[in-house]
Amino acid sequence: MPPRTLASLAHALGVAPDLDAALVALGEALAEADRGARLLYVTYDARRALLGERRLVVGDRVTRGQLDTAIAHLPTKDRAGIEAGVQFVDFGERGDEFARLFDLVPFEEPGFLSARGLRFDNQLAAVLVVYESRKLFGTRASERLAPSLALFELALGRLMERDARGEAVSTLEHVTRRVHDDYDRKLSDLEARLLQATGEFTATADRERELALEREAAQAREAARRAERRAEAVEATVTSAVSELEKAHVELHRRSETLRQKTRTLYLIERVLTLDAGTDDPRALVDGLLALVGDDLHAERCSLLLRAPEEGQLYLAAGRGLAPGVNEGARVTIGQGVSGRVAESREALLVTDAAEASDHPLLKDQYFTTGSFISFPLVHHDELIGVVNVTNRARQAVFVEDDMERVRLLGLVIALVASRARLAERLFGTMHVG
Repeated sequence: MPPRTLASLAHALGVAPDLDAALVALGEALAEADRGARLLYVTYDARRALLGERRLVVGDRVTRGQLDTAIAHLPTKDRAGIEAGVQFVDFGERGDEFARLFDLVPFEEPGFLSARGLRFDNQLAAVLVVYESRKLFGTRASERLAPSLALFELALGRLMERDARGEAVSTLEHVTRRVHDDYDRKLSDLEARLLQATGEFTATADRERELALEREAAQAREAARRAERRAEAVEATVTSAVSELEKAHVELHRRSETLRQKTRTLYLIERVLTLDAGTDDPRALVDGLLALVGDDLHAERCSLLLRAPEEGQLYLAAGRGLAPGVNEGARVTIGQGVSGRVAESREALLVTDAAEASDHPLLKDQYFTTGSFISFPLVHHDELIGVVNVTNRARQAVFVEDDMERVRLLGLVIALVASRARLAERLFGTMHVG
């Protein structure tokens, strides 16, 4: 099986049909850090303050059991950390002792036990336990699991929301069916009693008995109406809860998309750093730096300018989708055009509104064609390294402030790599341009 990456884990958790499948995916991520580590998921009953069903991940299977153990058996300080659900709580030297509390078989050698609370709807819903053997060197498996656990919490929220919605609908159907059954039963009983009374009494029979039966029938109808109103109120409450769950699902989807984009950015940065470590070719390195920002922002046109040997000059080191006649090595004077002014001011420029940007005085620059673009200075230790430009976003979308923050991060990486590799001098020496 290929190594589990954050991207593949996000996909596996996104399509997981149930909690067991999500736990197996998380268990595979833990196995990447420590194949001998054990992963345990325990549900928590807040009303009874009990740790209930336990699910132990064993390879690609999940074995179930029942604890029914009070959470008060845990030390007060550790219990508070678990209930907060912010990070793993380390049980230290008592790890093997509390492993038995969670019904885990201790290792032959002393081990580390860590637990973290998982919260849903602002209260503790479950506890995730990682039990691993002690190592003299290296990072603990529970610490390396943190990025994967963040993805698992998103998937767990989605699964719990789905289960809560199904339970709410089932409860509504049960209440409605019970109210109607009670109404039909009482009405049938009163009709039978009324018919019986009618058959027993003659025209001269006691009228008071008939009136009593009619009053009972009226009371039954009123009780049925009240029950129907209660059912309607329950239905309205469930409808409101479903609406809130749908909103939460939308927010969860938004956060998932944001996390997916950040994962892609980290992947591209890792690819550039790997390229920097594995090549000494300045052309391959500068093309990789340009691809980093172009691919991350889906820009059809982008350019990277570096400091030229002449004072006050930049030169075009790499470009993608540039206008005809714009060649690598072309010079830009600092202080002129978009790139020159950004280099001079060392302040990033973001234009978002296409209609407003159509009259922008800097759009006559040969490196820009659309009404939305970003030009960002590359600075390392207060030294100007160059300028990166991105425009012509795919599907004619505009750049926004969130894109500027991503360019800021990518710009720091590009400036660091270019400065460390002396890319401006080495690449210029290979161009043979005057």
